[in-house]
Amino acid sequence: MKGVPVAIASNHGERSWGARAESEIAFWVKAARPGFWLTATWFYLLPFGRSASGEGGHLALGLAFWLGLIYVGFPLGMAIYAANDLTDSATDAINPRKDSFLFGARPTASQIKRLPWIITLIQLPFLIAFWVLWGPKALAWFVAVLGATAVYNFQPTRTKDRPLLDMASQAGYLLVFVLADWVRGVPSSWQLYVFGALFAMHSHGFGQILDVEPDARAGRRTTAVVLGVLRTKWLIVGLLLFECVLARALPGKSYLPPLLFLGALGFAVDALFLWRERSYPSWGAPAFFIGWNAALLLDLCWNWLRV
Repeated sequence: MKGVPVAIASNHGERSWGARAESEIAFWVKAARPGFWLTATWFYLLPFGRSASGEGGHLALGLAFWLGLIYVGFPLGMAIYAANDLTDSATDAINPRKDSFLFGARPTASQIKRLPWIITLIQLPFLIAFWVLWGPKALAWFVAVLGATAVYNFQPTRTKDRPLLDMASQAGYLLVFVLADWVRGVPSSWQLYVFGALFAMHSHGFGQILDVEPDARAGRRTTAVVLGVLRTKWLIVGLLLFECVLARALPGKSYLPPLLFLGALGFAVDALFLWRERSYPSWGAPAFFIGWNAALLLDLCWNWLRV
């Protein structure tokens, strides 16, 4: 009987360790923003057009293609999104969208201290693999990814608090196109690169509209805070209309121009008649992002499986 309490304590310790491990892994996944992985995957596949679909097409692309496809999910999310958590604790603490798998983590102080090491360890295997595939330019690519993230998040630049520059900084997502072009062995058109930059900018502007209230309370100076919600919506309308023109040059994406036009029309109607400068309902952001990810999944499956 004397051994029973020891066994119980041991089992309790095992459960506690398991619970801590589960909590830590959940934090890593939330920090990497799973809600944005399908968008990054869609970006990665855009330069391939039909070469990443059809009978045997994706299988014939080889190891480099698959490594890139894996990287733009969780590992890239840790490199660019988790870094936001290092400097956004004040905003995250009052942001109701945080601590979710769609919109990111709300880390503790101890988790923030560990985060740079976690980010580094997750990048290292891919840095080695990309170096084997492409040589020293792979290191330059990782430096560019981390450099763009640092410029956005850290002083003295910290463009995330500089109106309009915070949106322009989203052009860093074009590095996903660079990676895809290395896999393909040929450069993409300038239209694709400009389209990608504008798409990333309008997406970021929409995120700022969703976060405008907690950002303002935390003293952030984002484009949406400084310009106001209404002007930011009209800025998004302009970006979407420009994207309509550029999307006509994208291979295998004939459906994009009309969808982008509908998106511009939707924001215009919203700005004129619907929510205008008011906050969206609490269910609005999750519903939109779930719907967006469902649409992306349908698009990816259609392009992947069609012959």
